[in-house]
Amino acid sequence: MAASGRLLYAHSLSGVSGVRHTLEDHLRGAAELARRFGDVFGAGELAEYLALVHDVGKGSCAWQDRLRAVEVAGGGRVGVPHKHAGAVLAERFVRPAACAAVVFGHHGGLPNMEELKDELFRARPGGSEAARVEEAIDVVERVVPEICRGSPIAAPGWLRDLPRRERELGLDLLVRMLFSCVVDADFLDTSAHFAGGEALVREPADMGVLVERYELRRKLYLAGREPSPRVDGLRQSVYEQACAAASGEPGVYVLHVPTGGAKTLAAGGFALQHAAEHGMRRVVLAVPFISITEQNAAVYRDLLDPEPGSGEPAVVLEHHSAVDLDVEGAAVGGGALTEEQSAELGERARMAKLAAENWDAPFVVTTTVRLFESLFSRRPSQVRRLHNLAGSVIVLDEVQALPDRLLAPILSVLRGLVDHFGVTVLLVSATQPSFWELSAWKGMERKVIVDDPAVLFGVLRRVDYEWRTGEGVTLESVACEAAQHSQVLTVVGTTRDAARFHRRLEAACPAGPVLHLSTRMTGAHRREVIAGIRELLQRGEPVQVVSTSLIEAGVDVDFPRVYRAWAPAESLQQAAGRCNRDGRLEGLGTVVVFDPVDGGRPRGKEYEAALAAGARYFGPQLARPDDLEALDAYYQQRYAYQQGGDPESGLGAAIQKLRRALDFPRVDRDFQMIDDERSVPVVVIRRESERERIEAAVAQLTDRFRPCGPQVLRSLQQHTASLPRREAEAALRAGWAELVTGDLLLWHGLYHERRGLDPDEPESPDMHGVV
Repeated sequence: MAASGRLLYAHSLSGVSGVRHTLEDHLRGAAELARRFGDVFGAGELAEYLALVHDVGKGSCAWQDRLRAVEVAGGGRVGVPHKHAGAVLAERFVRPAACAAVVFGHHGGLPNMEELKDELFRARPGGSEAARVEEAIDVVERVVPEICRGSPIAAPGWLRDLPRRERELGLDLLVRMLFSCVVDADFLDTSAHFAGGEALVREPADMGVLVERYELRRKLYLAGREPSPRVDGLRQSVYEQACAAASGEPGVYVLHVPTGGAKTLAAGGFALQHAAEHGMRRVVLAVPFISITEQNAAVYRDLLDPEPGSGEPAVVLEHHSAVDLDVEGAAVGGGALTEEQSAELGERARMAKLAAENWDAPFVVTTTVRLFESLFSRRPSQVRRLHNLAGSVIVLDEVQALPDRLLAPILSVLRGLVDHFGVTVLLVSATQPSFWELSAWKGMERKVIVDDPAVLFGVLRRVDYEWRTGEGVTLESVACEAAQHSQVLTVVGTTRDAARFHRRLEAACPAGPVLHLSTRMTGAHRREVIAGIRELLQRGEPVQVVSTSLIEAGVDVDFPRVYRAWAPAESLQQAAGRCNRDGRLEGLGTVVVFDPVDGGRPRGKEYEAALAAGARYFGPQLARPDDLEALDAYYQQRYAYQQGGDPESGLGAAIQKLRRALDFPRVDRDFQMIDDERSVPVVVIRRESERERIEAAVAQLTDRFRPCGPQVLRSLQQHTASLPRREAEAALRAGWAELVTGDLLLWHGLYHERRGLDPDEPESPDMHGVV
């Protein structure tokens, strides 16, 4: 209660309970949750205190008066700054003082140190915020006296013991993890108030029970598959080696197995058994492509989720939503919004942030983009999930797809999680990169699961390679050649090439079926197509498929013949993994690598470096893409191209300098997993039968007064496709789409029944010139 005798409030009336949220309840509730989160990595007291003071600034008369005025007016933003008071307290009572950034950034995002210093100066005596800050601290201390301590809280001992350069990076990671604890606790406590209930925090699962369930259902799963005598024994051997390795100490493990070697099952078995062995809380599986997320999540749900009707919560969380809830709608709208529309979208986004996923499930399947952009973000709705990485097994499937230009910060942060936050990392790939040759992992133990991968690769050789090069090789010539074969997969470099190649195949194969796969199709559409492909292959019927690289990694299809546009060696080998996958052909399958003169390619220096290095080692009269010695030399050569002879430069070394300076905004800006223009998520209503359900979910996201949970965004994932940002802006201007919240669009334009958001549909908005 304030000095005037009136209660202090943190949030306005709940539409469910009809009561306001008192500031004391909110501070204590958030602090209790943050303590629980921080205890997992030995920083519970720090997290608790930072959450306890995060909203102290709301105690000022100006803020309280404005809250009541907004409530009377029917809602809106309070608009009175309240972050300075808590930041001042954090600077006084937390060591190191940089942790004040956690409180200062709990709404707008982590600041850089210059901004934090300037803002704290404004809060000191004589500064523009000084009077409001001291008033708020004085008033709140009367109801929450522990905000003012007798002594500071020290940083964890491991941080103080590190050498200076490593300590700077360790502090960067610690601040991020503490920020995650505080913003997740804030979101959960706030959401509970507006929902009229208790904060929903999931209790840790019994990993031993999940291991037993996984083993039982895996056997049933394998019994239901068509036998593959040539490879089944080797797959079982890989699984047994993975389970045996699970009893080893936490660290970084490598699962190096050829494509088709049952890596998905082996990785899951290792991760669950390792978590059970070491008392770890969850498994986080990150994959490079949404298609693998969907496929792997479906497999793991079958193996781990409780029986329907049991009343138990789901074990597996599939999270690949690309919706950025922290971006302003006008950033996507390209200036097409009025001031009133921008304000409305900002208010929607504020409430929709409460729907951001926090990864509290026992088994999370996500994308590497979600994982690493969260780790290097400054924004609350992305960072809130990070504390749930502590005490987990992180599985990086198809790890070769990690971008070279970001390897220095990625490897550094993974090492920090392993060394200080109780994490084990498993690297899974048929084309394992040479990470231990880079300075970030020098001296770190490499724990192998399969002792001699070369033997496996030799036994599991199932394809031979042919090459098509020269001026006469075009998309048209390859389409004509591919059309001569009954069952064939063609993988091209861009979504635009996929659409064009699909048209050519349709013309060459009028009897069909000719199928198409790319991220311009919704998740549900892609799943339907992949299921159709499998059914046709199983029945031995003709099927022509063109896809982007999304089909290469982990999508379980088996063609006798595959065409792959020239690409880095790991992509060539991954495409080969869709050919004669189960070894059922009498001889070898055929993989045709072609270099079309009119083909598109992803842009970027690292891709060019990979192609240049690949040209030195692979091709006609050179090594096959699955030659392990050549592959190791290739990786080292492509890294060297990008480092320019200096092992401490390139590969994201500039981001490491920004991390040491605690420049969170610039790290966020520069750390972009997708190098070309960022894609925008687009919700598509493909069928009238889905309209009511999708529109209801969109309406929940746009409700300013009643925040929704993560399940709403989750329900839209299967109905979401991707568009390059410039195409999205063109669609907005043409009226083919509307902004929902953040950068999420609702599509009103054409959607091709086979190609999705086709870039070359004549009736679509002008989107030419975009790859």
